[in-house]
Amino acid sequence: MTTAETPAAGELAAELQGRLVGAWTLESWASWKVGSDDITYPLGKDAQGIIMYTPDGYMSAQIMRADRPLLAKADMQGATAAEQSISAEGYLAYTGTYDVTADGSKVNHHVSVSLLPNWVHGVQVRVLKLDGDELVLSPAHPIWINGERQDSRLVWHRARS
Repeated sequence: MTTAETPAAGELAAELQGRLVGAWTLESWASWKVGSDDITYPLGKDAQGIIMYTPDGYMSAQIMRADRPLLAKADMQGATAAEQSISAEGYLAYTGTYDVTADGSKVNHHVSVSLLPNWVHGVQVRVLKLDGDELVLSPAHPIWINGERQDSRLVWHRARS
């Protein structure tokens, strides 16, 4: 591709943002302690999730452990403290707006609502790799999981209705 054919940085970001639009289902979330090759799965090997990007710049991510136990009652506010704790430990959810960096290498999730209160009003930066119907997102910097700084890789596939 010649320089004349190479899209400007802003055009690349806009093109990638357009390609992100839609729903994506989680294939895997693998994690490893910084400096280690030992892979763990924070919500299990069979974790389930959906991440969505809208054309008007909003995103939502929901990931859960597949084997979360049912609550004793079908009352959304009637769970015991122990049930609430177990449910929350097996779930990650946040939403807000998003934008793609000018060079197309990262997507910034500007968090407005989150299960994790410390993420609210913050930015979750994800390294972005988009190849056809496969989306790979990795935190730009190690994140804390179970008291350890860890690197992660989340693989998503475009959802089909």
